[in-house]
Amino acid sequence: MKIIVLPGDGIGPETVAVATRVLETVSRRRQLDIVLEHDIAGHASLKQHGATVTPALLEKVKAADGLLLGPMSTYDFKDEAKGEINPSKFFRKSLDLFANIRPARTYSGMPARLGEFDLVVVRENTEGFYADRNIESGGSEMLITPDVAVSLRRITRQCCERIARSAFELAMTRRKHVTLVHKANVLKIGDGMFLDECRKVAQEFPEVQVDDFIVDAMMAHVVRAPQRFDVIVTTNMFGDILSDLTAELSGSLGLGGSLNAGTQYAMGQAAHGSAPDIADQNIANPFSQVISAAMLLNWYGRKTGNSAFGAAANDIFQAVADAIANGEATKDVGGRLGTRETGDALVARLSA
Repeated sequence: MKIIVLPGDGIGPETVAVATRVLETVSRRRQLDIVLEHDIAGHASLKQHGATVTPALLEKVKAADGLLLGPMSTYDFKDEAKGEINPSKFFRKSLDLFANIRPARTYSGMPARLGEFDLVVVRENTEGFYADRNIESGGSEMLITPDVAVSLRRITRQCCERIARSAFELAMTRRKHVTLVHKANVLKIGDGMFLDECRKVAQEFPEVQVDDFIVDAMMAHVVRAPQRFDVIVTTNMFGDILSDLTAELSGSLGLGGSLNAGTQYAMGQAAHGSAPDIADQNIANPFSQVISAAMLLNWYGRKTGNSAFGAAANDIFQAVADAIANGEATKDVGGRLGTRETGDALVARLSA
């Protein structure tokens, strides 16, 4: 398996360094022959190539088996005409990574403030209210006059159907429960279409329990009792907000892994930002990046039918859980170690 590695900005090089060490360790342990090819994106690429991402990099990613993307300073990138392209958006759109899979769970060794839970948010990734990715050319957010802005949302049956299918297929490997999250009481046409397509797909999975919640009520329910949910599927913006919330409920956004997956390509990407205020201080939590790398292995194993990659992913998930339980983690999640030392602990566990 060949993985393109892009360290990114801010804390990215630190957290990605831990993730790559973990990948190298499980590759040796499981004899997976994982090849890591490093390149640049974000500020480093802007300085060297005049653009945060390049067509040549995209072709390199397409020729590989997976992409590991470090956190990017996306808020800094405002003018695509100057090469300031959001790398996350660029790869999601260029590779048609329509499913953003965001697991959240509690861990032994950390306070379970709301009780123990284990859920996954399945977020549509390519349309919705996101003005930079929902039309072919230009943007769908417009300044009509200096005092009037209009933002358009795109919802299509195809995208609703395939994100629903991703959620139901995932639920069949878990507790067979899917929750649909929407705002169809107000967005009657767009979210009505989303619900219609989800319910059509549900008919193909009679073993799966299905319920649905309006998004504002869902926020209250998931804070009150997150353990009642298994797989949650929703549109782009709702999923973005909800998955950050559920990750934080687990103890920290730094525990939130994230996989962006399509039919042909996938990208492991930490759920958090580049946090430049703590860069190069050896205090950044690497677990989100590590979990995302493990999810990439799991995706590749399912795609190729090679169970060894799924086993390697499970090795990583277990090593993370054991490290947290034993305080072998950064301070933000109750540990006592720095970023590099947390990586050392994970490598030691995976090498045992």
